[in-house]
Amino acid sequence: MFDDQITALECAADQWRTLPSGLTVVVRPMPEYSGTHAILATRFGSIDRNFRLGEQEFSLPAGVAHFLEHKMFEDEEGDAFAKFAKTGANANAFTSFDRTCYVFTATEQLDEGLDVLLGMVTHPYFTQGTIDKEQGIIGQEIKMYEDNPDWRLITGLCECLYYEHPIRSDIAGTCESIAQITPEMLYACCDAFYAPGNMVLAVAGRTSMEQVVAACARAGLDAPRPEKRPVRLWAEEPLTPAATSKTIRMAVAKPCFGLGFKEKPLPAGDLRDELLYDILCGCICGGMSPLYRRLYDQGLVNPGFGGEVLRVDGCCCILFTGESEQPDEVCRMLCEEIERVRAEGVDREVFTLYKNVKYGQMMENLENVEDAAGQIADFALSNQTVVQQIAALADLTAEDADRAMAEILRPERMARMDILPDGSAPEEEEE
Repeated sequence: MFDDQITALECAADQWRTLPSGLTVVVRPMPEYSGTHAILATRFGSIDRNFRLGEQEFSLPAGVAHFLEHKMFEDEEGDAFAKFAKTGANANAFTSFDRTCYVFTATEQLDEGLDVLLGMVTHPYFTQGTIDKEQGIIGQEIKMYEDNPDWRLITGLCECLYYEHPIRSDIAGTCESIAQITPEMLYACCDAFYAPGNMVLAVAGRTSMEQVVAACARAGLDAPRPEKRPVRLWAEEPLTPAATSKTIRMAVAKPCFGLGFKEKPLPAGDLRDELLYDILCGCICGGMSPLYRRLYDQGLVNPGFGGEVLRVDGCCCILFTGESEQPDEVCRMLCEEIERVRAEGVDREVFTLYKNVKYGQMMENLENVEDAAGQIADFALSNQTVVQQIAALADLTAEDADRAMAEILRPERMARMDILPDGSAPEEEEE
């Protein structure tokens, strides 16, 4: 099955081009579709707080990448959202731990939409007055995330697992940290991380490489640019967690819990082990696993329970989260299942099922312009293609999973996060 699909994909592979400016352009022509989705992504996220560019070192407060994402939509002429609306396009943006992405979907006037997208990112405009205004807006967003128990579980586990890595900080920062942002700081980040060589433009839908490259030429991205390589600066992290547990109180209907395991950072571009860890999460507690059926049948968890891999430069951890009236019992059963799988090996049938699930997800993403653009952008940021990813998935075996289990999910590298119901203001406890 995998070999046939790899051959078919190679025949209709995404079109790649690196422009003289250094910008990577990836296009998946889908002429039978009426719409087109474009993503302009830069390798700049919330973890990029300490870096060196040339001989100069920078140390940023938390939340700069997310703040910059907001400000990119504003220039001397007004709001880029209004410009997108005039073309009939639907635009948005998001910031994660390791990237910032600007996106839009259009069914017509694609050239105009690409001009707005490339123009706003290549011509930043910041003033102290607009920054002061944005601080209040983002302050409200920060408070919204503080009221989200799912997000508090993730950030709480990262705070427990890591001593200094910036994964500990919320993507949006804090009201205090964003108050330190200045126009000079934002321009410096644009210079370092919004250089074309650090960015990927991925487009899928009713378009062609020629059309997309022509838009890049209109934006001046067809001319050579000086190569700029920001160097991220990390503190050495031991594999032991910074804290073994943390408890907060929030207005939740039932207790929420999380178990996090600190793993060795994966090498840049190593998406194979990330795939393997993701499949292992399914084998241990996914919907087709024996443990999930026991927990669900006993009413201990709901469908939101599961595991995920969080991997960025300098950091890799595996997190299991959910809600339950008996979180201690669920955590006990989860730890027992991890040790059982370590001792007995993964169930071969379940492993194959989850391997096929991953394959199905990759193929399904190619049937929708938004998912297709998102997938090729994700892989391109790691200098990978969809074909390479499916080939890597095809090579994974249950024996690989058994070998991985000998090294990962160790109890001495585990931390626990609990959110207990309480209508009052959150009170934090940490060990």
